[in-house]
Amino acid sequence: MKILIVTQYYFPENFKSNDLSFELQKRGHDVTVLTGLPNYPEGKIFEGYGIFKNRNQLIKGVKVIRSLLLLRGKGGGIRLFLNYFSFAFFASLKAFFLNFSNKYDAVIVHEPSPITQFYPALLLKKLQNVPVYFWVMDLWPESLKVAGGVKNKFVLQFFKNMVIRFYENSEKILITSNGFRKSILEKGDFADKLEYFPNWAEDAISEGDVNFPIPELPIGFKVMFAGNVGEAQDLEAIMEAALELKNQNSIKFIIVGDGRKMPYVQDFIHKNNLEDTMLTVGRFPVEAMASFFAKADVMLVSLKDDKIFNLTVPAKVQAYMSASKPIVAMLNGEGAEIIEEANCGLAVPAGNSKKLAAMILKMSKLPSAELEQMGINSRKFFLENYQLSICIDNLERILNLNKDDRFIKRQLQKHHIN
Repeated sequence: MKILIVTQYYFPENFKSNDLSFELQKRGHDVTVLTGLPNYPEGKIFEGYGIFKNRNQLIKGVKVIRSLLLLRGKGGGIRLFLNYFSFAFFASLKAFFLNFSNKYDAVIVHEPSPITQFYPALLLKKLQNVPVYFWVMDLWPESLKVAGGVKNKFVLQFFKNMVIRFYENSEKILITSNGFRKSILEKGDFADKLEYFPNWAEDAISEGDVNFPIPELPIGFKVMFAGNVGEAQDLEAIMEAALELKNQNSIKFIIVGDGRKMPYVQDFIHKNNLEDTMLTVGRFPVEAMASFFAKADVMLVSLKDDKIFNLTVPAKVQAYMSASKPIVAMLNGEGAEIIEEANCGLAVPAGNSKKLAAMILKMSKLPSAELEQMGINSRKFFLENYQLSICIDNLERILNLNKDDRFIKRQLQKHHIN
């Protein structure tokens, strides 16, 4: 099939859109990616890219077309608004001209925030009547309200209307969590469009280099948090749990990653003298994760106690599972249910720092064989549910079934059969 992937974020930025495009191309599909200038998360254009540099590329056989956008900068509200809508505008211009030289069998919209990434696909749908598959990884306007702090009811209603329009123009709505169903169905009769399409773990994690050079880590029972250090991850509760365990000198917290809450984390460590039990190492390439994970005793995942986050399965759950690690979780909803189903760790309610501290202390005293079995269970559940090959097999099934259905409908319409 001739497939266009529309996404604001793409290589060298680290997003699932990379794996998606490379795997589809490897399977013989003709894949083009319409994306922006790489600038996430620092808000600065990556070295080697620019307005007149590497706007059109061929990466692992995938044709990459980069539209202009206004950089996100440090991520303030106005800058993010301009970043989101500038990509939608300039990528739609690119889509308009692509229409004259390319005819696509399918358009896939990869949607971590923002929702506005759908606009270029919507234009192509109108011009070519091409089916659009909306891969929803973030619920709007709920995430705008919770993570973005937007309270204005007119703004929220504006984006709700936008979301409904996008759902109406989607051939299928691919959801990463079954918990998303309720939110989507509240916005319209979209039940027949919903398809479960979970996240997978990158091969660089499950098959990465365990000898990748990383900083020396402290001796002790290592509780590792890896990924975005942002508002949604409830770093406040994690830090309170670390403070609760301050005198348990054998327990070490290690944070691998960066994000908007990192200044808060570092300030908390300094003010509460947690330097002996908590270490932040910053951001590393995904290739380094196997080396970090191999040195951890348990992996930590958390989300705030909020309605939208209770519907979400953090992508790091699959990543931890791929690396055969036991998991300690502070979250509600489907994420906690999956960990329980897989029998690969222990979970406490979202936002409960005291229970998290108690659970970590409990896990630190478990026999090594018990922790090892949790890790084995993690890997087994990953292999059965979250391998890239399994997920893309399912996507191809969705694309091909729908292609057949559309062909039949066209034939019926051609012969005036209802």
